[in-house]
Amino acid sequence: MTVSENKLSDAFLKHLAENKGILYKVARSYKRDEEEVKDLIQEITIQVWKAYPSYKPTLKFSTWLYRIALNVAISSYRKESKRAAINTMMDDRFVEIAAPAETTLNENVRQLYSLISEFKHFDRALMLLYLEEKSYAEIAAIMGIKVSNVATKLNRLKSTLKEKFTSINQK
Repeated sequence: MTVSENKLSDAFLKHLAENKGILYKVARSYKRDEEEVKDLIQEITIQVWKAYPSYKPTLKFSTWLYRIALNVAISSYRKESKRAAINTMMDDRFVEIAAPAETTLNENVRQLYSLISEFKHFDRALMLLYLEEKSYAEIAAIMGIKVSNVATKLNRLKSTLKEKFTSINQK
């Protein structure tokens, strides 16, 4: 490996280490099974590494990383959806019952992840970025939409979540 390649890989590893939480949050928003989460993180990392030579340091790395991570997660979701349509349909409740319990998440957070997982992939990405306390401008940059659209969509999603969360907790 040349000195230039070493510097590139060192810079990549530093950026990735500083922002690894993004990888986990995106992966957990799109996958339930811990092995699938790991696989998705690996795929995101590979795609980020492939794109890293084109990264411009004038951009905020976390914004750039979110954009790639969400695109990989959404692509994975689409591929999985096509594959699922080919296979025999299985009731989602079977999968939920068989899924291993995550002991590290409290019940409210688990419910929140479950409700968010019911959203369409674009809405799921928006909510994830909102929960990460990203500004509307940063969400718009990551998602490639206008700031006004972010505000409108998030207000609708928050209302939906509030209704569903209230309904679950009243039972």
